[in-house]
Amino acid sequence: MAKKKTGISKTYGGRYGKTNLAKIDLLAKKRKESSKCPSCLSDTVKREALGIWVCKKCNTKFASRAFETSIN
Repeated sequence: MAKKKTGISKTYGGRYGKTNLAKIDLLAKKRKESSKCPSCLSDTVKREALGIWVCKKCNTKFASRAFETSIN
């Protein structure tokens, strides 16, 4: 019996290959996990757009990597 697929890649079924689906899952997990703010060092940073991050505590907006901040 086949293993049950988990994560965001389950929507693609058997298409695109195992390696590509693993990369998609990894990027989705990085995007959703909490990140630290460079000014106040709290874990309240959310991604506003691709590469644009906002701290909910001190309201600082900064640019960083697409799926993770470089502070981590």
